[in-house]
Amino acid sequence: MSASHPGQLCLVVDDSRVVRQIARRMLEEAGLRVMEAVDGVEALDACRSCRPDYLLLDWNMPRMNGIDCLKAIRREFGLDLPRVILCTTENEPDRIVAAIEAGAQEFIMKPFDADILIGKLNDAARPTGDGA
Repeated sequence: MSASHPGQLCLVVDDSRVVRQIARRMLEEAGLRVMEAVDGVEALDACRSCRPDYLLLDWNMPRMNGIDCLKAIRREFGLDLPRVILCTTENEPDRIVAAIEAGAQEFIMKPFDADILIGKLNDAARPTGDGA
């Protein structure tokens, strides 16, 4: 599956080096540029300096978790950019609701493959409407 976002920047935020490497490979093969951060503190700094188009943001991380990072990003940069895909191993409905309410465009479960990741990235890129 290919992304329709060649050259756009995706920041992969995860405290697992292996997860970052796997996601990087998938995203680069889809034509995106990729940066990495190990936690929410680094992610917020990277957003300030590089303004990524997308964030693949892990929920459970040291120093600043994904949901707190997402809330800080939305306060500082608004609701539209970067487009955020919150990533976790937990699939409780309240987690998904919390992610969307905090400003995530999409939610993805670990483990994921390239088709799922690029599909979620493409879904996150779609403009949000004002209701049906």
